[in-house]
Amino acid sequence: MKIQSLKSLCTAVLLGASAVAAAPAFAHGAAPARHGGVVQSANDMSFELAPAADGAVIYVVDHDDDYDAKQMGGKLTVLNGADKSEAELKPAGGNKLEAKGVRLGKGAKAVATVTEGRKTTTVRFTIK
Repeated sequence: MKIQSLKSLCTAVLLGASAVAAAPAFAHGAAPARHGGVVQSANDMSFELAPAADGAVIYVVDHDDDYDAKQMGGKLTVLNGADKSEAELKPAGGNKLEAKGVRLGKGAKAVATVTEGRKTTTVRFTIK
């Protein structure tokens, strides 16, 4: 094989591999943020944690569709530096769960323990 042909073959292989590597994978990843919050995935669902006037809201999405959160509950724990606050997560209509009395400051870390029946899902967030 000529050196020029070998260079052409290597270039074609590298270009093909980089095209495959650059293709986005949307199958089971987190949904994009719709409410100005931070999105994380767990158990094939997306959870968006967003600040609210009196606390925080978690929006639940299942494969790009709003998930009815009326049977859900749980607890949200927020660490703002050395300050720790906790609030109960309660259904707030549609795909929303509310946690009143917590503050989501920049750099805060939050852990949501979301329950639905016997199923418990833990979701970790870092506020940007």
